[in-house]
Amino acid sequence: QVHLEESGGGSVQPGGSLRLSCVASGRTYSPYCIGWFRQVPGKEREAVARIDSDGSTTYAPSLKGRVTISKENAKNTAYLQMDSLRPEDTATYYCADTWKPTYARCTFLPSDYRNWGQGTQVTVSS
Repeated sequence: QVHLEESGGGSVQPGGSLRLSCVASGRTYSPYCIGWFRQVPGKEREAVARIDSDGSTTYAPSLKGRVTISKENAKNTAYLQMDSLRPEDTATYYCADTWKPTYARCTFLPSDYRNWGQGTQVTVSS
């Protein structure tokens, strides 16, 4: 059982930055996918970015250029750096992970991710 815990959320003014962290414990498998998603009440969960265990990254088109996903294997931690934040970025941000076969590619489908954190709130407001 993998436990994921996000942190780093908070309130920020438009144009500001935040770095979210996701610490994983109990992961014994590889390869794997780590994804960051966000959700606003009443709306579907939206993909933000993902990173494969080999370090390759993919970004949602609407956020590309403003977010950077990375990971630090020694700390079992993934990060989401968010810059130039806008009010519409206000949401609860979740990290998720899952094992994947070596031949498979990571996806942006929430249903493909097995383990989820509890979420961290990001509020962008003046």
